[in-house]
This record gives sequence, structure tokens and C-alpha cells, in this order.
Amino acid sequence: MNRIVSAVLACCVPMLFPTGTSANEERFLDSLAGDYAGQGQVRLRTDRKPITVSCTFASTTSGDSLSLKGRCRGLVVVSRAVGVDLKVSGGTYRGSYIGAGSGPASLSGRRKGEALNLTIGWAKKVNGDRRANLSVAKAGNDGLTLTTTDRDPSSGKMVTTSRITLQRR
Repeated sequence: MNRIVSAVLACCVPMLFPTGTSANEERFLDSLAGDYAGQGQVRLRTDRKPITVSCTFASTTSGDSLSLKGRCRGLVVVSRAVGVDLKVSGGTYRGSYIGAGSGPASLSGRRKGEALNLTIGWAKKVNGDRRANLSVAKAGNDGLTLTTTDRDPSSGKMVTTSRITLQRR
């Protein structure tokens, strides 16, 4: 009988008393809020040379959600809106991404340490498929690094298609 009671308690007590994962995620998201500026490089396709860009972003959070909106400029005349909207539930992040020119993309993934590791589901094929990766990583207390990687269709290797380093203003 004690084994049955122990098994029931081990199974059900964690559901009755949350472990604080949600509070941990909210604290992490809150630490990302602010206005950022920086620069980096972007490849429009895996087989093209990178373009140097300058970017500004505003990051707002509200409990279990993050909104990161900005603009990147390169080559004097190229300017593109970039945005990430995420919501966390049970440790899983889901949301949307704009910025690739293929239309809004879906995002899903988890946090590992100080980084959100997300899978991008493009609205249409980009670089031969509909999948890529996005990392939103804290860089110290006042920095963010946004990195996208995608598989090059000709070589099969993963290529960094953008890496933008930002500092809080």
C-alpha cells in the first residue's frame, strides 16, 4: 500500500505545485526587454556573400511573452523589418518570425541556458526547404546575439545565414 501511495504522490504532487519553470522563463524574458542597436552580417541565400547590416530593435515582454521588433539596413538602400513574437508554455516557446521575405514563419523551440533555440518553419521554400534555425542568445547583461542557420542545398552543410550582435542602448 505504501508503494501505491508513494507512486501516486510522486506522479501527482508536481502537477499540484508548479516547480517555478514558468517563473524562471518569465524572469529570463524580462531580462531581454529594452532597446538594442548593433550590426552583423546577413546572407540572402546560403550561396551568396554576406551583406553587412546595421540594426535597431525594441524588445518588450509581458509575463510569458516576448516581442522583438526591429529594422536592419545594408548596402545603403536595403532595409528590412525583422520581428519575433514568442509565447512560452510549459517550457516550450512558440510564435512567429518575419524578415526573410518568404512571408511570416512559425517558430518553436526551447531555452537552453541563456539562449532560445528555435526551429523556423518558412511559409515557402528558402534555400531548398522550409526549415532553418534561429538562436536568440543573451550576451552578458546588456547584449543579444541573433543567429540564423540553414542547410545549403548543394553541399548539405549548415551555413550561418545571419549573425547580428546587439547592445542595449
